[in-house]
Amino acid sequence: MRDLSPFRKIALQASEKAGRILRRGLQGKIEISYKGDLNLVTNIDTGSEKAIVALIGRHFPNHQIIAEEGHGQKEPSPFRWIIDPLDGTTNYAHAFPFFCVSIALEIRGKVALGVVYDPIRKECFFAEKGKGAFLNGKPISVSSVKKLSKSLLVTGFAYDIRTDPSNNFNHFINVSMNAQAVRRTGSAALDLCYVAAGRLDGFWELKLKPWDTAAGSLILREAGGKITDFSGKPYSIYDSEILATNQKIHQEMRQILNKNR
Repeated sequence: MRDLSPFRKIALQASEKAGRILRRGLQGKIEISYKGDLNLVTNIDTGSEKAIVALIGRHFPNHQIIAEEGHGQKEPSPFRWIIDPLDGTTNYAHAFPFFCVSIALEIRGKVALGVVYDPIRKECFFAEKGKGAFLNGKPISVSSVKKLSKSLLVTGFAYDIRTDPSNNFNHFINVSMNAQAVRRTGSAALDLCYVAAGRLDGFWELKLKPWDTAAGSLILREAGGKITDFSGKPYSIYDSEILATNQKIHQEMRQILNKNR
C-alpha cells in the first residue's frame, strides 16, 4: 500500500491554516455575494481556498485540485484533491458556530485520505483508507444504536429548495415520524463526521457535491459506518443521493426513504 504520510502532513497543515483564516474572519467584516437566491459565498471562503490550493500546489504541483470556489489545478492527474474551504457558509455568515474545512485526496478514482477540521472546537477528524478513523488522534467508531426509533439523525436541504419539488421535505417528514429526532445543522462534512464519532446515528441528503462528502464519507466508512445511495448501491461522491448510518439502522432508513417513491 502506498505511503500516504507526505500527503497526510500537507492535508493537515492545509486544514489548520484554513481554520486559522476562518477564525480570524469572524473577527472582521464578512463580505457576502450570491451564486443563487440562497447559495452565498464570502470573502473568507475565497481566502481559505486560495491558502489551501497554494500550499498543496507548492508541494504537489502535478496534482489535480477540485475546489468549490473554482481555484485549483485543472489538468487531469491520478491524484485529485477535493476541497471545500468552508462547509457551512450560511452558518459562517451568521456567526453560527457550525462549519468546517474539508480536504480529501482521491487516488485513481478512490478516496484515500480525508480530513475535516472544525476550527471553532479545534476538532480534527481524519482517516486513511484501511487504517481507521480518528478525532484529534484518538480512534472513533459509529454508535451501537440498533433501532430507528431510538436514533438521532441529521439531514440538509439543497439551495434549490424553493423551486425543485425534489426538496427532501417528504423524506424529512417520513423520517421524523419514525426516528427519535432529526437535526439540520448546515454542514454535510461535519454531519458525516458526527455519525462516524457516534454523536449521531444516521445522515441522508440530496444533491450534494463531491467536496461536501469526499473526506467525510471516508471517515465514516473507516469508523465502521455504511454509505449507499437510497437504493442501497455503493455510494460515490459523484452521486446525487447519500445515506450514511452506523450500519445497524441502515435498512430501516432505506425503507423510509423509499416510501412513496
